[in-house]
Amino acid sequence: MKNNIILIGFMGVGKGTTARAFAEKYRIFNIDTDDIIESKENRKIKKIFENDGEAYFRSCEQQTANWIESNVDNTLISCGGGFYKVNNLSGLGLVVLLDAPFEWIYDRIVKSDNADKKLKKRPLFSKPQAAKKLYNERETIYREIADLIIDVKDKSTEKIIKEIAKGTKALNPSLPISL
Repeated sequence: MKNNIILIGFMGVGKGTTARAFAEKYRIFNIDTDDIIESKENRKIKKIFENDGEAYFRSCEQQTANWIESNVDNTLISCGGGFYKVNNLSGLGLVVLLDAPFEWIYDRIVKSDNADKKLKKRPLFSKPQAAKKLYNERETIYREIADLIIDVKDKSTEKIIKEIAKGTKALNPSLPISL
């Protein structure tokens, strides 16, 4: 297994925010799978879905996972909400689920200072019932594939990243982080 930390979880749970803070505090590289796909495709994920559909996007995620497996080590990787479907996830590193109830995630998005921007990036939240249905479909799978589950509800980013560092270091002492 690679010495990567893979952050998974439902859209809006705070994977990107957590990854940036973790990378800064523990001085490791941080990449985002959605950013990699947008860069490679030279277009936003919303446009990929609109023009080529979900199946094409999922193939982009698999290509990204294959690239990570071959080329990335000692890195924190934040993943899109559906990235868990790639067939080699466990070989990419320790899988850490950032977990919170749907209602908390929804409130976090709609009550944020930049809610318009966050909702534009996550249009599914404009249909709360559909978003909740997707959350319910994924929740059990997320838990089954995670090596470590971090409950993020009502916790500061600082507390979350400390829990990730402590938990992942216990599971893999060779990770490039100093506690």
